[in-house]
Amino acid sequence: MTTDELPAAAWWVALAGLPAMGPARLGALWEAGAAEEAWDLVRSGRAHTLRPLAEVVGPGAATQAEAWARASGAVDVGALWRRHRDRGITVAVRGDGRMPTRLDEDLEPPVVLFGDGALGATAGPTVAIVGTRRCTPAGAELAHEIGRQCARAGGRVVSGLAQGIDAAAHAGALAGGPGCAPPVAVVGSGLDVVYPARSGPLWRRVAAAGVVLSEYPLGTPPGRWRFPARNRLVAALADVVVVVESPRRGGSMYTVDEALRRQRTVLAVPGSIRSAASAGTNWLLSQGAEVCSGADDVLVAAGLVAAPEEAAGVLDPRPRPRGDGARILRAIGWEPATLDAVAARTGLALGPLAVALDQLEVDGWVDRRGGRIERRVSL
Repeated sequence: MTTDELPAAAWWVALAGLPAMGPARLGALWEAGAAEEAWDLVRSGRAHTLRPLAEVVGPGAATQAEAWARASGAVDVGALWRRHRDRGITVAVRGDGRMPTRLDEDLEPPVVLFGDGALGATAGPTVAIVGTRRCTPAGAELAHEIGRQCARAGGRVVSGLAQGIDAAAHAGALAGGPGCAPPVAVVGSGLDVVYPARSGPLWRRVAAAGVVLSEYPLGTPPGRWRFPARNRLVAALADVVVVVESPRRGGSMYTVDEALRRQRTVLAVPGSIRSAASAGTNWLLSQGAEVCSGADDVLVAAGLVAAPEEAAGVLDPRPRPRGDGARILRAIGWEPATLDAVAARTGLALGPLAVALDQLEVDGWVDRRGGRIERRVSL
């Protein structure tokens, strides 16, 4: 395939892969007109003469244009395009009819989008479930439960495939069984650069069942500056954003800001005032976010109806705690507690308390970790 035979998308792929070429800068190059014209402008070192690009880059625009000219000289556009085609990556360009409608009509639409899986997986009700990588076991279990119930009710679970809350939400969406809505992930690297590496199995399962999306061509490494851009797409794809656990600052809060810019509904899970993992969600609630006390709240906000088995509680086979067991669960709450603290809160002697805790652990209601007792959301 000669350069004359390449589709316009091939040139946008090449431009997106240049060093320090973020979505805003690529969007400014879009103003140059046709894809080949934008590429020629970059190759000649004159990209900074494009006013929208100069405004986005700032005082270093001329220096950056020179760097792009040097880097573009080493790019074989045809080979890069064939690499994506041979890998089975779908490439969508703004306005070409392949871009998901939510993104094509967004406040900051991508110029080019790469998909591993089916782009059609984004069509339908969507719920973004986000939160901290340093989540508590209770937070991860709640994200898993919300993800599962949303997927079973027909909601596409959207997240960023990060460790912690994101991974738990997607694992939950995949655990719902046949007939569930497909999961949608947005990542901040090329679709062949799994980050973090231990997320590889989950990444592949999401791509097989739904789609993994990126604004960056194959081979692009992750970079800190790429993740805020990734988070804006998570918000853009969502009807509802649920923050399960988050510190006061971080990627989840950036996603919330982007969701509010797009007038999306934001829910937050309340947590202990002593838990750093809940500092952000508690603050969101103080600012007017809707309360999420479980999957039912999310389903209502997204206009979804629980699957019959979920509504009947059939999928939670744990025997309901009674007597001392119920008192102990209320005393533990959602913050890890020591045995002494639970004894003080319940007034139970250590003997009966130990017996009841053993039963709660066998039944799947609590875990013991490093001398502390933690409540489990689900099996």
